[in-house]
Amino acid sequence: MNQVAEREGSRTLVRVAIDAVNQHIRDEGLRVGDTLPGEAFFAERLGVSRAVMREAYGALAALRLLDVGNGRKPRVGALDGSVIATSLDHAISTAQIRVGDVWDVRRTIELRTAALAAINARPDQARAIVDLAEKMGEVDETGEATTRTDIAFHLAIAEASGNALFSQIVVSFVPLMRVAVPKAWRTRRTAEERADVLATHRRLAAAIAAGDAEESQRQMAAHFDESIGAKLQSQGERW
Repeated sequence: MNQVAEREGSRTLVRVAIDAVNQHIRDEGLRVGDTLPGEAFFAERLGVSRAVMREAYGALAALRLLDVGNGRKPRVGALDGSVIATSLDHAISTAQIRVGDVWDVRRTIELRTAALAAINARPDQARAIVDLAEKMGEVDETGEATTRTDIAFHLAIAEASGNALFSQIVVSFVPLMRVAVPKAWRTRRTAEERADVLATHRRLAAAIAAGDAEESQRQMAAHFDESIGAKLQSQGERW
């Protein structure tokens, strides 16, 4: 067997091992944090080497499907938006998609999270969203605190939506938000322009706190179209 065939055979065995681990999780009804058998269990069951299982566990850990640590059995991993973020970053850097495409998707999703937050937010979540909108108005010479607060504001809305998938998708946008949010704020050069943006955030927060789904969605659309959308258009990006 040549080296190429050996590599292909190894990949096939690893794929079989990955599928077996995933099937075990489903068959046993395992949930986040539940432990799985060690490498030896699957190696014996599948008739593969420990090295194959180690590679399979490593691949699953990289995808955050398993939580693997030294000296303990692997555990079922939690849904993690950082995996999506890595794919988005790769797609943008290799020109498979454009930044404007990502923000178009984000706009669609966040309009829905705003509406759902108005319907589903607990009182403490609604208060946190209002507090974050107010905190954005604090003096911040470097803009770093404002950026952190703005991102936290959107994450809080997504979490309050009650939909864990929406929440993790918004989490996946955070790396891009860390770049785009300060750029969007810098386009608001005058005190009046910044006040307008802050007012939109406050109206959005107030609508969520009031349980007004339609107004929440309208204010989120205004936020995207007036701030981030304008920034992308100034750079020639399609919105």
